Amino acid sequence: MGRRNKTYSKTLHQQVYEKLTAMQSFGESKREAAENGTLDGKIFSYATYKSYYKQAQYYVKWVQSSHPECTTLKSARKYVNDYLESQVSRGLSAWTIHTQAKALSKLYGIKPTDADYFTPPERRRADIKRSRDNAEKKCRFSERNNAELVAFCRGTGCRRGVLEKLRGDDLWSRSRMTAEAASLENKTDRSEAEEKHLACLKDALQVFPDQWYVHHRHDKNGKYRYAPIVGTEDQKSRIIARFQDRRPDEKVWQHVSKAADIHGYRSDYAVSVYRMYARSIEEIPYDRVMKGTGKLFRSDAYFCRNDERGRTLDRRAMKIASKALGHTREYVIAVSYLRGL
Repeated sequence: MGRRNKTYSKTLHQQVYEKLTAMQSFGESKREAAENGTLDGKIFSYATYKSYYKQAQYYVKWVQSSHPECTTLKSARKYVNDYLESQVSRGLSAWTIHTQAKALSKLYGIKPTDADYFTPPERRRADIKRSRDNAEKKCRFSERNNAELVAFCRGTGCRRGVLEKLRGDDLWSRSRMTAEAASLENKTDRSEAEEKHLACLKDALQVFPDQWYVHHRHDKNGKYRYAPIVGTEDQKSRIIARFQDRRPDEKVWQHVSKAADIHGYRSDYAVSVYRMYARSIEEIPYDRVMKGTGKLFRSDAYFCRNDERGRTLDRRAMKIASKALGHTREYVIAVSYLRGL
C-alpha cells in the first residue's frame, strides 16, 4: 500500500527547493510588500534566491550528516544555531556567516526579534579579504600586460557581469542623452519602461556634469544606469576610442580574465569619483541643530564607525560616488570602496 502523505518522501534538498522557489517574487515591489505585510515570505532578486538556495543546501547537507534522523525541514529547525556556531568555529568570515544566517532566517521565517535569533559576528572592514590581496591571482594576472583593461575598469567602474557584455552602443555622450530625454518627454503616451528610462537619463544628467557616460545594462538585480567615464583626458579618450572602434552590437571586450581584480578597480573608480566632488571637512557648513543640546552640526559630514572610527567623509560626495557605482547605501561605499583616503 502506498504512503498517504507523500510530503515526507521528499528529501531535505527537495523541500528546500520547493520552499524557496515558492518565495520567488522577482520584479515585484519590495516597498509594497513591506506595506502589506508580505515581505518576510518573498525573495525579490534572483541573485538573492541563488545565494540563499546555495546556503540552505549546505545546511541540509550538514543536517543529513550530523542528524540523519531529521527528514523534514521542520524537524531540522532546532539545529540552525548549532550549524551557524559550527561555521563560526571553522573560522569563516563574518560576511559569510551573515549570509548564511540570513538565508536560514528566510527559509524558516526567523525574525531578529525572535528569542533564538542567531547574532553573527561583527563585520569589520579590516577583515575584508578580496582578490586584490590574493597572491595566487596576482601571479596569474599581469596588470602590465593588461594595462588597457585595467585603465578601462578604473575609468568606468563596471561590474564583471556588465563588463563582459558591454557593446559599442553602450557609450553615450551628453548630447545623445539630452536628445533621448527630450524625445521621451515629448511623448504623451509613454510606456512604463520609457518612464523608467526617462527618469534614469534625467537623473544622470542632473547628478553628473560629465560629457561621456557608460550605459550599465542589466547590472546587479537587473537594474541599469548611466555612469560617467572618469580619469585624465588621455585616459578618457582611450576608453571612448575603445567603444567607437566597435560596431554598435559588438562586444567591447571579447574576453575578461577571471583573475582580474574587477572589484578592486571598481574601488579605484569610486575613489576617483569621490575625490572629484569631495570638500574638505572644514568647508562643509554647520547646517543643522542637534536636538536637546542646541549645538550646530554638519549634516553632510559622514562619521565612519567601528574600526574606521575617527575618519570623516563628505556625505554629498559619497552619495554621488554611490550613484555612479549603482549603490544606494552610504555604509556600503564607506566600508567596501573608499580606500586610501
